[in-house]
Amino acid sequence: VSYQVMAALVGVGVLTVLVAREPEVNHFAAAEDIAEKVQEEAARRGHLPPRLAKLAGWFYAAVAGPFVDFFRRYKELAIVILVLVAVYRISDIAMGVMANPFYLDFMGFSKTQVADVTKVFGFFMTILGSMVGGVLVVRYGVRRILLAGAIMTAATNLLFVVLAQYPPDIKLLALVVSADNLSGGIANVALIAWLSSMTSASFTATQYALFSSLMTLPGKFLGGFSGIVVADFGYAQFFLVAGVMGVPAILLVLYIMRHGRRLDALAPVKG
Repeated sequence: VSYQVMAALVGVGVLTVLVAREPEVNHFAAAEDIAEKVQEEAARRGHLPPRLAKLAGWFYAAVAGPFVDFFRRYKELAIVILVLVAVYRISDIAMGVMANPFYLDFMGFSKTQVADVTKVFGFFMTILGSMVGGVLVVRYGVRRILLAGAIMTAATNLLFVVLAQYPPDIKLLALVVSADNLSGGIANVALIAWLSSMTSASFTATQYALFSSLMTLPGKFLGGFSGIVVADFGYAQFFLVAGVMGVPAILLVLYIMRHGRRLDALAPVKG
């Protein structure tokens, strides 16, 4: 029944996409831009048979083009940007793998209690964090809130170290989960806003796909070893390590902030 309900809820999004009209904004500009690039690249390969030249031009413009555009635009800062994207959520994602076993097996909360706090109450705290994050980004700028989100994410992971030292207390659990979800909402909004500002209009889909893949891959990979860490050292030490894993993201955001003016100059113009 739960999966049927989830499928029905996903259906709402599917129907919305089918019913909604395209926005009345220059929707063909990006497609025309790519088409021109395909023709240019195909023309450069005039020594090839026409179909092969067109295929090679399409591959270069539509597949390789987004990556070439990104690295040409940001030069040596491109590597720093990609590393930051990869490590920004690594602390949160790696910790999240062991959250439910911690609540159920170690702390002894019931499944109903965990669901009430993390899935119901925690959901609304994430929404609140997203709203607060959006307001803060507009008010103080994306890079400052990116830094605040990185610090809050690492700090809230340390709250689980405190939680592990006390007997089961539903109020303390709600407090820690609230802080974790609130900070997660703020950090996610800041990261998405920052990533969106760096994508070119012609290559938005491919470049954002690169960013979003990097955003979750390292955390999920390291999260696969979380059970070994817990078995060998315990939950408190695991959450401490997870918190420390957030430090590289903080340092990289500070580095990005130092080069903020240059990044603003290199950023694509949004039409």
